[in-house]
Amino acid sequence: MGNSTGKYNIKAAANMLGIQPGTLRAWERRYQMIAPVRNESGHRLYTEEHLKILRWLISKVNQGFTISQAVSLLENSEPMLESSGPPKRDKLDEFRVNILAALMDFNSSKAHELINQAFSMFTVDKTVIDLLGPILIKVGDLWEEGSITTAHEHFVSSFLRSRIEGLSSSFPHSSFLPKAVAVCGPGERHELGLLIYTMYLRRKGFEVIFLGTGLAENDLEAVLDKVKPRFLFLSCTLEENRKATLELACILVRDYPDLQIGLGGIAIDSMPKELRKEHHEHIVGITRAEWENWLKKRID
Repeated sequence: MGNSTGKYNIKAAANMLGIQPGTLRAWERRYQMIAPVRNESGHRLYTEEHLKILRWLISKVNQGFTISQAVSLLENSEPMLESSGPPKRDKLDEFRVNILAALMDFNSSKAHELINQAFSMFTVDKTVIDLLGPILIKVGDLWEEGSITTAHEHFVSSFLRSRIEGLSSSFPHSSFLPKAVAVCGPGERHELGLLIYTMYLRRKGFEVIFLGTGLAENDLEAVLDKVKPRFLFLSCTLEENRKATLELACILVRDYPDLQIGLGGIAIDSMPKELRKEHHEHIVGITRAEWENWLKKRID
């Protein structure tokens, strides 16, 4: 696979980069900025692209940035990718097409292989948010219009959930950041979009209680009273559930005045102009830039 093939073990990679293997392990464990593949013995194998990303991060650290600041720069502006030849957006599109084709053939092995390749070329956030997220939306659209079977939709949902949950649960949370609760709106059955957003929050160090779908009436209030989070994120993907979700948000704003409520999902993003104006302060958005902006206004 050329540059996407892992060929350097951690000792070789550390020697080439001029850092200690323990430092490299610690960076990966805490910041998940790369995802080295493992060989049959379970040892990490680094690609040329991994080394390129790591060299850029080390150069920023040498300039006086902390490693967390350097990782944030990488994820938000991705300067590394601007000079790496063919546009990475085209490569993302290629991955999307191929992964979707594998999933439509119920070929989980091929889909896993392609996703592993993507993790070797892009940051974790970019792979999940900009690659797997759009695939999720596309599959939902295909299912809604009757172009694929329910079996396809269930298979893809189960497959993506397992990949995202495996990543999301590994991120450590910061005791300095407030707690958050993430739950689907009333009547919602689609939780993968919310799971992606939960992964994004956990990557930033938030402790997130993910409740998903099917929460019984009044149970949410019980969780809020027990956990006392600063943030509550409600997801709504179907227009038929939008009214109930907005009504729930209004009730919670009234009953929990100190709670910051964020609304997201396709049904929220596609609201008519008058509804968007009415609820604009709670709309989180659908892009990473919008998420960053919404959080920044409420944390700074």
